Amino acid sequence: MNARTRIAAALAAVILLTTIATPAQADSYAPISGSGSTWSQNALDQWRKNVASNYGMTVNYSGTGSSAGRTDFINQTVDFAISEIPFQSKPEDGSAPEVPPVSYAYMPIVAGGTSLMYNLKIGGKRVTNLRLSGEVIAKIFTGQITKWNDPAVQADNPGLAMPDRTITPVYRSDGSGTSAQFTLWMSSQFPSIWTYGMRSQFPAVNPTFKGQNGSLGVAGYVSQDYGEGAITYVEYSYAMKSGFPVAKVLNKAGYFVEPTYQSVAVALLAATINPDLTQNLTGVYNNADARTYPMSSYSYMIVPTQTTKVFTTDKGKTLSTFANYMICEGQQQAAALGYSPLPMNLVQAASAVIAKIPGTVGAVDLNKCNNPTFKAGDSPSSNQLASTAPQPAACDKQGPTQCTSGTGGAQQATAGTGSGAVNNSGGTATSGTAGGTTGATGGTTSGGTSSTPVYDANGNLVSGAAAGGSGQSAVSSPFTLASDGWGAEQYLMLAAGVLLLAAVILPPTLIRRRRHHPGTRR
Repeated sequence: MNARTRIAAALAAVILLTTIATPAQADSYAPISGSGSTWSQNALDQWRKNVASNYGMTVNYSGTGSSAGRTDFINQTVDFAISEIPFQSKPEDGSAPEVPPVSYAYMPIVAGGTSLMYNLKIGGKRVTNLRLSGEVIAKIFTGQITKWNDPAVQADNPGLAMPDRTITPVYRSDGSGTSAQFTLWMSSQFPSIWTYGMRSQFPAVNPTFKGQNGSLGVAGYVSQDYGEGAITYVEYSYAMKSGFPVAKVLNKAGYFVEPTYQSVAVALLAATINPDLTQNLTGVYNNADARTYPMSSYSYMIVPTQTTKVFTTDKGKTLSTFANYMICEGQQQAAALGYSPLPMNLVQAASAVIAKIPGTVGAVDLNKCNNPTFKAGDSPSSNQLASTAPQPAACDKQGPTQCTSGTGGAQQATAGTGSGAVNNSGGTATSGTAGGTTGATGGTTSGGTSSTPVYDANGNLVSGAAAGGSGQSAVSSPFTLASDGWGAEQYLMLAAGVLLLAAVILPPTLIRRRRHHPGTRR
């Protein structure tokens, strides 16, 4: 073998070794964009951060409200939308039916409770244990009850001496799935009081009510000093993040319950899932289980099932990978973020939807799903969180007593100011403390941080997180991909290749040098 042949062979060997030593490159993902619900946005924003850091995946999302999200999907300006209600065949504003020009499917992504977040003090001290029956709630949001010391409100709260303060209802001024879910519940349960039906756009009920844009807007208004006396309907997650309490709502069993991840899981055992995976919540509203939170529901991602002028198979790969993560690993964080994880039957249904996305990475492997509501071998109708949900405390039963323990993002107990106060603090709370809330996975969310938005009296953002922004995030058990970096094995193989190259090239080179310098001592 001559020198040139040796060099060629050595170079080939080094190239081969380097190829073997170099790890496979991570998958690449086309960026995708969506818009819609703010009800589920806190969960979605956390999941987007997770896949960005772990997969290098870009998922853009704008929390513009469910109505705007559905419109964007119809106009094909986004790849997906998120909404709490389906496309409307008869929109409430009299506009044309909402009919997308492409085929699509609804995919459940997370469950939760629409809560009543409030700002109320008695004697200068914050109330954290307010209780409200459904009839009282409906009368507050129709302007029939206007004072916190109204006899009906006082009857719900025997442990509090309710103050003579005006109630300020705060509603969503934008088209909202949260408004739709809240008004659907009132329309179903109290039709003689709430006579407007289900409304995505909250009606002009009373000029003294305050309208704010988005979930951050209504929660931000209530949480300010000028918001004392205010109450709003918003997903439980926002009360937790704001460090404010929520009202315990009376259920059909006669207990006042807050929307913890477990009470939502129990409630939704009675939900009816339609063939298109949308929800019928009549059974939830009337669930007789004492652990039920009655205003529990799901949020949905609307996904295309065919390519469009903006949605390609490359984007389908991204969307299906993201969806796989959301319904399995992502659900580990749901409780800590103020939501309730999807049960097994909906994970199965969502998996079937994922399989229909163009360019899909495939359906979910349930044995590797890592969803906290089920384990291998469980029945699809079971829910681990519901089966272990605690019974409410005796002082939460409608009657002459009232628990003092706090709720939502304000878990500190309220000192009793009425004859029926019962100190049960530390006994039955299932979700966290005043400084943060601990969920099923041990992650925590901040209860009021420096990034909490601050609004002026007109609802304009003054400082803090903008819409779609985030405060301190919850962190679940991390998931990782195989490392793309070089380890010891790769470096050893490369070193071996270099030595081989030296062994082949150097001897002939030294011989030639000796021939050119015959006087060199041997």
